Amino acid sequence: MFENLQDKLDRAFKVLKGQGSITEINVAETMKEIRKALLDADVNYKTAKAFTDDVKEKALGQNVLTSISPGQLLTKVMNDELTQLMGGTVQDLNLTTNPTIILIAGLNGAGKTTFTGKLANFLKTQKGKKPLLIACDVYRPAAIDQLQILGGQVGIPVFTDADSKDPVSIAKAGIAEAKKNGNNVVIIDTAGRLAIDEQMMNEIADVKAATNPHEILFVVDAMTGQDAVNTAKAFNDRLDFTGVVLTKLDGDTRGGAALSIKSVVNKPIKFIGTGEKMEALDVFYPDRMASRILGMGDVVSLVERAQQQFDEKEAAEIQKKIRKNKFDFNDFISQIQQIKKMGNMKDLMGMIPGVGKAIKDIDIDDNAFKPIESIIRSMTPYERENPDSINQSRRTRIANGSGTNITEVNKLIKQFEDMRKMMKQFSNPAAAAKMMRGMPKMPFGK
Repeated sequence: MFENLQDKLDRAFKVLKGQGSITEINVAETMKEIRKALLDADVNYKTAKAFTDDVKEKALGQNVLTSISPGQLLTKVMNDELTQLMGGTVQDLNLTTNPTIILIAGLNGAGKTTFTGKLANFLKTQKGKKPLLIACDVYRPAAIDQLQILGGQVGIPVFTDADSKDPVSIAKAGIAEAKKNGNNVVIIDTAGRLAIDEQMMNEIADVKAATNPHEILFVVDAMTGQDAVNTAKAFNDRLDFTGVVLTKLDGDTRGGAALSIKSVVNKPIKFIGTGEKMEALDVFYPDRMASRILGMGDVVSLVERAQQQFDEKEAAEIQKKIRKNKFDFNDFISQIQQIKKMGNMKDLMGMIPGVGKAIKDIDIDDNAFKPIESIIRSMTPYERENPDSINQSRRTRIANGSGTNITEVNKLIKQFEDMRKMMKQFSNPAAAAKMMRGMPKMPFGK
């Protein structure tokens, strides 16, 4: 995410490397490079100029402390200003009304229908809501089928009317159905077009007038950059939406839409899509995104994603098994499944401070776990529960059954054994403390 922009900003900050202080000259030179980086990232020109002017003014107004470098100070100023540029603070959905009506708008191909399913899943699993989806896209072939499939995947009902081609009447009937069945959130998926046209605008304006939604979310493909911003402005002029959703952000190496859209339409980004899975939806935090753009990671979001997949009861059971040295391959593959649900592996690793830059040129395949899963699934139930029983002949059979080779099987079992020993050591506080005391002192200070 935003790799190209990160690289260019890194090069811009190098202008200040080795400088003893921030001056009008070296800041001006750095700002010139940063402005160029933003324009290359497809950021709106007025936005880029205003942003760099603000950063320059703030940077020149601060004293450089002896404990930090000019580059570090400028990074701090940049982080603060990027956060403000993208909205400052997180903007939650207004879910106080029962039922809350949410209208989804956008162009074809932006990912409206997929987002509708993701949002319903988010509200059900994270907010404890009981959503109903309403299929109002009566034009795109298979749009209704797609919404029904997504609803089925996350266990959420979908209201449809095969006899009607009028989105307004379908939406009103769906809301009545929600009230009757006790659904406290209604999400209306509307039709898009390949380009903005008057008929589409009139139709969605009619749906808005008839349903009086509490939230109108505009869904846009982040990878379209400045086009996304222009489209958002056209929609906002007609719909006065309440928030923006940026989809496909995991594939956006530039970041132009994320950086420009708030300043141009003055509406907050509320959600970002970071993958194809139903769980790949994040609330948009401007401060966390600013940190990621500057290569500083986003540990908070990483922890939150882990907690979303965290099963407290299962974790307690695994903790007991670790203490008794009974952690087995069934537990191991269960942990792998939870990690996979967290999202794209490269995106997850990029949330760790310093790691994003280190792996930017490395292709991390999301199928990296497949050989491990194949090996474990080629074990018998007895072998999975009793890893110590896997002798050489069993290893040969497992390699043949998993389509791998004996070296890969031996490597996995060795890594599993090492991991199990370390987990047992750290489950005992006294042993862990002793191990930490035995580690060599890190070369900090003198």
